[in-house]
Formats: sequence, structure tokens, C-alpha cells
Amino acid sequence: MHMAWLRYIGGRLKSDYRYSIGIVYNPFPWPEADDRQRARIRELAQRVLDARARFPEATMADLYDSDVMKPELRQAHRTLDAAVDKLYRSDPFPGDRQRVEHLFMLYEKLVSPLIAVPKKRRRSRT
Repeated sequence: MHMAWLRYIGGRLKSDYRYSIGIVYNPFPWPEADDRQRARIRELAQRVLDARARFPEATMADLYDSDVMKPELRQAHRTLDAAVDKLYRSDPFPGDRQRVEHLFMLYEKLVSPLIAVPKKRRRSRT
């Protein structure tokens, strides 16, 4: 979810993503999660780390080469991604565009109380 936001919001410098605290991180609409949900996300994140640990000789580039990514690492990420998506809504997202559209709606709700509504001008009687 956060990577989809980064890809749409952060932009790129050469081929690298531009990650900025003010543009990408701070405005990101984090989901509301209870203790049980946070525990589940921690558990699934640990499964990703455990899957990586099974290949100590591999670099991050090796692990995340989409052509040769280890099936157990790919599955661990898919499971974690699906759980994070469910924190935002119960229906699965078909793709990143829908994720970002949803995030923008949440962002709009977050900032709408901060936007000043212009006062109506009173007409003078002359």
C-alpha cells in the first residue's frame, strides 16, 4: 500500500524513487488498526523476514529479482500485502491505481478539516 503511494506521489530521480518525509511519509493515510490486527501484521512481517533468512547468501537484489524470486518469499509478501489491504477495506484492490485512489479519498478526509472555508462577503447597502 505504501509502495503504491510512493510510486504515485514520490516521483523519481533517475531510476530511483524520491522518498521525502514531507511529500510521501507524513501525508500517507495510515489505517486504523486494533491490537489484534497490529499483532497479525507483525506476525506476517516476521514471516517475510524468516523467508529472507532462509537464503543468507542472497543479496536484497537477488531476493527481489522478480524473475527468480523464491516462491516462499513471494507468498509471504502476498499474504502480508493482502492483510494490509484489508486494514483499508474488506474488498481486495484490483491494482495499485485503485489503492492510490482509495488512499487519496482517505487523505482528503484527513485534510478537509484543515482547509479554511472562505467567508461569504456581505453586501453593503448603498
